[in-house]
Amino acid sequence: MTRFRSLLRSRSFGTARQARDGGQDRRGGLTRRLLGRVLWALPALWLIVTMVFLLIHIVPGDPVVEMLGEGARAGDIRQLRHALGLDLPLRVQYGRYLGGVVRGDWGASLRYHQPVLRLVLGRYPATLELAVAALAVCLLLAIPAGVAAAARQNRPADRAIAVVSLLGLSVPNFALGPLLILVFSVEIGWLPVSGRGGWAHLILPAITLGAALAAILTRMVRAAVAEELSADYVRTARAKGLSERQVLLRHALPNALFPIVTVIGLQFGTLLAGAIVTEMIFSWPGIGRLAVDAIEARDYPLLQGCILAIAISYVLVNLLTDILYSLLDPRVRFS
Repeated sequence: MTRFRSLLRSRSFGTARQARDGGQDRRGGLTRRLLGRVLWALPALWLIVTMVFLLIHIVPGDPVVEMLGEGARAGDIRQLRHALGLDLPLRVQYGRYLGGVVRGDWGASLRYHQPVLRLVLGRYPATLELAVAALAVCLLLAIPAGVAAAARQNRPADRAIAVVSLLGLSVPNFALGPLLILVFSVEIGWLPVSGRGGWAHLILPAITLGAALAAILTRMVRAAVAEELSADYVRTARAKGLSERQVLLRHALPNALFPIVTVIGLQFGTLLAGAIVTEMIFSWPGIGRLAVDAIEARDYPLLQGCILAIAISYVLVNLLTDILYSLLDPRVRFS
């Protein structure tokens, strides 16, 4: 009996030790996976910075002439170009810019005469607020519509949702924005025309920016949920007597979230980059409008800073998407 108890105790201790070691291995695997994703993101950021630097300098136009005017003297132009370092070879300018980005010094704006990082951080909250609101509008429209269409496949409701989603894809935001302003601001007078203030100022820009993504996501939700509804475990759940609502919300939709999260993670970065047109339509003081101002003024450092901020945001969103994968599907967590 004593030998049996000691053997049982040793086995229980061994099982506990194996579970503890397994948990540590899993946490270590998750850490290595996330670290690997971060390391893979660095070359992508470097490539983006390099391409933006080269493309901006290829664009016709002289920022010094834009600052001094076309009637400026040649000596003044040469002096300002030397002071800004624009007379240096392109590889020297690139080396200085890349070293500054690594140190957190994004240069100074040629137009505003302020640090680029300060200007970008001052406008970034507005763009992030607009992107998050557009994503919220997208989710509120797409998930219920996609689930309803999947539950009523090939019925009038499914066809109506398909027509509406096709309309959302067909109308670009530069046409939808003015149309919403004309209806809800000019004719009805419910919402303000432009600017950033309370929640009322956010409704029309968020709808304009999120409409196309809502149409894409509606089709994705519909396809993913319809595929899950044809699975064997759903037929088993129905055979057990579960209602159709329980089958949809407790079984089909949670298992369909994996491809949906993929689209949301990829498209959120697109919302940040695609906010330029929407910000111009509604005079929204974000990074997109700042980038347009930088293009008009040939402000190279400021435009590079705006694009770099959007690129970093895109990479971070994809990293957060990977983390969310791990929470939704343990099979991905340690692969």
